[in-house]
Amino acid sequence: NVSFSHPLDLQSPDDGTNRIFIAEKGGRVLVFENDESVSSATEFLDLGNISTASEQGLLGLAFHPDYRNNGYFYVCYTPGTGASVISRFSVSANSNVADSNSELVLLEIPQPETNHNGGQIAFGPDGMLYIATGDGGGGGDPLTNAQNRSNLLGNILRVDVDNTQTGFNYAIPTDNPFISDAGSRSEIYAYGLRNPWRMSFDEQTGQLWSADVGQGELEEINIIISGGNYGWRLFEGTSCFSGDCDSAGLVAPIFEYGHSN
Repeated sequence: NVSFSHPLDLQSPDDGTNRIFIAEKGGRVLVFENDESVSSATEFLDLGNISTASEQGLLGLAFHPDYRNNGYFYVCYTPGTGASVISRFSVSANSNVADSNSELVLLEIPQPETNHNGGQIAFGPDGMLYIATGDGGGGGDPLTNAQNRSNLLGNILRVDVDNTQTGFNYAIPTDNPFISDAGSRSEIYAYGLRNPWRMSFDEQTGQLWSADVGQGELEEINIIISGGNYGWRLFEGTSCFSGDCDSAGLVAPIFEYGHSN
């Protein structure tokens, strides 16, 4: 009996309250009891005037594994047309209302276009925050971001939000795969992705599954591994896209299917 406007994410914190939180593209997070008789939802957070053009908006929501005690939750959104932001907020004294003045920005990722913003954020079984980023938009990854590890586009990122290091509101996990590569951003966990705007962890195995939106022919589903190169824009799925058809060292999707389907 509850309706929403462009709902893009559904999450439930492990805090014993049995509540459901819905993130809407327009910038609101709504909360309601997980009960079929519920007929209304409470506004938990409103990010205000954010950019919702094309594929922008409030794209991801994640609750800290210790939300029950620290009240921290994280969002990914586009405050304007040129960037994606990953921020931490805190709940207020009212458990159904966030403290809108508590924002701590963790990352600002430049976005050259309004599409392919990724946006899913999720805590892994290791307690790290994983962040999905698109290739920056435009057809065919014109800036070749997804194969360029010197920027944060076209990747799955992995950061430690429980610690900080100089210049950052987070720390780089010491076992991130490119932490010793001077030409790579140390936040990168896996790369070569076009627009992995949804991902989730298998609660039984701990594996990270991601769907990657194809250019025009193939959609793909991947299991994300540390250091993996998933091929875009060299390949779309398992089909050569850019003319460079050497697949050596690339991680193939576990499943692909026609874009028209």
